[in-house]
Amino acid sequence: MLPHQPLASLGEMPKSSRMPPLNQPGNPTISSASPTDEEAGGKMSFFDHLVELRKRLVVSSLAIGVGMMIGVAVAQKVFAYIARPMQAALRAANLQDKLVYTSPTGAINLIITLGLYLGLVIALPVVLYQFWLFVAPGLYKHERQAITTFIISATGLFVSGVAFGYFVMLPYILKFLIGFRGPFVPLISINEYFDLILMVLLGLGALFEMPVIIFFLSIFGIVTPKFLWKNFRYAMLLITIVAAIITPTPDALTMLIFMAPMVVLYFIGMGVSYLVVRKKRARAAAEGA
Repeated sequence: MLPHQPLASLGEMPKSSRMPPLNQPGNPTISSASPTDEEAGGKMSFFDHLVELRKRLVVSSLAIGVGMMIGVAVAQKVFAYIARPMQAALRAANLQDKLVYTSPTGAINLIITLGLYLGLVIALPVVLYQFWLFVAPGLYKHERQAITTFIISATGLFVSGVAFGYFVMLPYILKFLIGFRGPFVPLISINEYFDLILMVLLGLGALFEMPVIIFFLSIFGIVTPKFLWKNFRYAMLLITIVAAIITPTPDALTMLIFMAPMVVLYFIGMGVSYLVVRKKRARAAAEGA
């Protein structure tokens, strides 16, 4: 039996058996951060997130407040522009192009309400930018690019829907409604007219977000291009029902004008879904190789 030998202390260990120092000349450099970690933003504690969220909410609230003050200041000029389609329809029907209010507070309520909506629109770029500053540090580089594309696309589609409603839909709707007056003389209230254009413009702006919605549904695997094509007839039925609800006229021409961009956007969404599914399959194939 061999005699018991005591273990050597760390200071007595041979140099050849010691761990070489890291990141020294001649030794391989070991980085503590992987390429994936390097792409990610800075890490923050839970309380740091709360402080950052509070800061972004305060800035967004201030921007909305300032935007609303500006909106109230310019509300009368903006409503004069919004009222042009109604006045044009009245003149086309050989009527006086005057809008009225039917209660003592009707005008002031309209100015305040319109100013609030204008304030939200004016502050929207600041609010989106604050949202971006809050979420960007925790995202990877490709995710930051995707959110930037999402914000730009969603804003552009919404503005396109509002523009389509104002320049295309409203003239047809108002012309039909005024021409269908029968033996009566229309007395158009500014508040009821504002409610009408709000429903039409915001409804179309929201419906123009269809490609963005399909994009997210495709990312989560809920829909595919094959599914969208196979269920196109059901989508057409749904588009027709939505057109009948949002369009305040029963004539077929106005509904067809409303449905046309919806069908185009559906096919655009189908193309977006195809690109998303193809990219997901390519990524899965690369990971499996």
